[in-house]
Amino acid sequence: MRLHDVKPQKGSKKRKKRVARGISAGQGASAGLGMRGQKSRSGSGTRPGFEGGQQPLYRRLPKLKGFPIINQKIYTTINVEKLASLPANTEVTLASLRAAGILTAAKGPLKVLGNGELSTPLKVQAAAFTGTARSKIEAAGGSCEVL
Repeated sequence: MRLHDVKPQKGSKKRKKRVARGISAGQGASAGLGMRGQKSRSGSGTRPGFEGGQQPLYRRLPKLKGFPIINQKIYTTINVEKLASLPANTEVTLASLRAAGILTAAKGPLKVLGNGELSTPLKVQAAAFTGTARSKIEAAGGSCEVL
């Protein structure tokens, strides 16, 4: 075999279809693009993302920073370290904390967070507890009651 003998395999090379070159070419007149309309004309069709006048997806979605949380729960939060100043075996509720002056405003139900240390046993009644807050209150000999 020599370099001048090398030929492509039979059937591997195909001629390009010459569209819009008369009826004998097989793709004359409309060149396979149909009769009328935007996609049959010369030039580009529509830009990427165009949805025929409907508001496109990239404009329907909110911009930046994800989506807002719908019906978000807002709690009045307090840390375990603030409860340490209360006397032993006190019943701790949202109303009692406001009466004691530990909380000044209530934005919603009470949630106890676990920052700080607690040594006195307390009976805490709240809407929610974090895992560390619950373990610290129970370790001090108190109890947690979810309302």
